[in-house]
Amino acid sequence: MTVDDAAIERLVKEAQAGDAWAFGLIFDHFHLPVYRYIASRVHRPADAEDLTQLVFVKALEALPRYEARGIPFGGWLFRLARNTVIDHVRTRHDHADLDAIAAHAGRDAGPDEVTVARQELDEVGAALAVLTDEQRDAIALRFFAGLSAREAAEVMGKQEGTVRGLQFRAIAALRRQLGIDGPIDAEHRGAARSGRRDR
Repeated sequence: MTVDDAAIERLVKEAQAGDAWAFGLIFDHFHLPVYRYIASRVHRPADAEDLTQLVFVKALEALPRYEARGIPFGGWLFRLARNTVIDHVRTRHDHADLDAIAAHAGRDAGPDEVTVARQELDEVGAALAVLTDEQRDAIALRFFAGLSAREAAEVMGKQEGTVRGLQFRAIAALRRQLGIDGPIDAEHRGAARSGRRDR
């Protein structure tokens, strides 16, 4: 079954009427993108799993009050996920546990490979630290959750061009920080220009 916005809205109405199967289909459709988004922001797989479950529990609890109001259900759900992450970070003050990631990645690797992987993760962690929260959100929603620029804009409460601009500046900052040379493609250049206009 192809699940487009119209199909999701039908499933939402059925779930609001008490159809658990419909909510199960909604869960199946959104679970992985929501998990990827959360995992990119909290960095610990166990926390990402717990927070993903929490998002769907909150969604189920709030479902009777949900109204589209021009925002697709997916946008509403990712906004809920974003707020859940913000609350978690405020209360836990979590940062990337790069040592745990390196240890997990290096189970079958030799000492040299583990050392290189750890250095690369440290560099990526430092590069991500130079981004603003909005830039990190734009990157996470676009690349980890797989949302379009329009969908990410709905989640962030911003114009699509602004999100594209945030994405462009984040990529440019990451490239500078990581010492990656090369031209930035035309789509990203156009995104930066439109992002400046939308401010």
